Amino acid sequence: MIPLINLTTDPGELDHKHEALAGILKEMRSVLVAFSGGADSALLLRVAYDVLADKAVGAIAVSETIPASEVADAQALAGEIGVELRTVHTEEMLNASFRANAADRCYHCKDELFTKLSPLAADLGLDWLAYGANIDDLGDYRPGQQAAKQWGARAPLQEAGLTKPEIRALSRRLGLRTWNKPAMACLSSRIPHGTPIDVQAIRRVEAAEQCLRMAGFSQLRVRSHDEIARLEVPLEDLPRLVDPEMRATITARLHELGYRYVTLDLDGFRSGSMNPR
Repeated sequence: MIPLINLTTDPGELDHKHEALAGILKEMRSVLVAFSGGADSALLLRVAYDVLADKAVGAIAVSETIPASEVADAQALAGEIGVELRTVHTEEMLNASFRANAADRCYHCKDELFTKLSPLAADLGLDWLAYGANIDDLGDYRPGQQAAKQWGARAPLQEAGLTKPEIRALSRRLGLRTWNKPAMACLSSRIPHGTPIDVQAIRRVEAAEQCLRMAGFSQLRVRSHDEIARLEVPLEDLPRLVDPEMRATITARLHELGYRYVTLDLDGFRSGSMNPR
């Protein structure tokens, strides 16, 4: 797990933003929250449930691009919160534009998600769709936010001005175990833009990352460049990764998965390192 990013968050400012978030959700009256089980959507769903009770419902997407372990963990977390969680099966892999893996790939993924969530919200009589984007996401390349905007989905964490460190601090205050959960993007983000995506490639990445997690690494990415696996871990984890026994275990498994070369990215872990710059 990663450490809390900012232990010096101003308690008064955090109180203010917590109240702002609660006020936004109260004004929304009822909401279907796109829930992945990550720190952002967990906080959003928890506060929505605190404010709206059964007028807040979570919805998790299940598809080939999302690790089964993440789905199971998100389902368990929703149970801990006590909120209703619906499952939708998204079919982005049937979309040729998504599989082409151009720079706007995330647009097609989020468009498919909200295509499934919008009628679900209507069926449940819920007024709004919401998702867990935060203020920090505004400084990154996020084509998925354009799809959300087109579907009328709101980002209450952004509206309340919450940054990622503040989300982690508030999550910790509320007792959410996701307060220090590493960021987890969909598995398609491990494949370079322009390289077509298929289920076999996704499954190989999932198995490779599971290998590193079983070895005790939590913040990681396996970037898949055809025959090359490029490993990203935080800089402080590099010495442990190149320990002879650890290195031999990991490279043996990744060779089994079909990677001819296993390389280490000396820049370390960077969320969104394959995004256009």
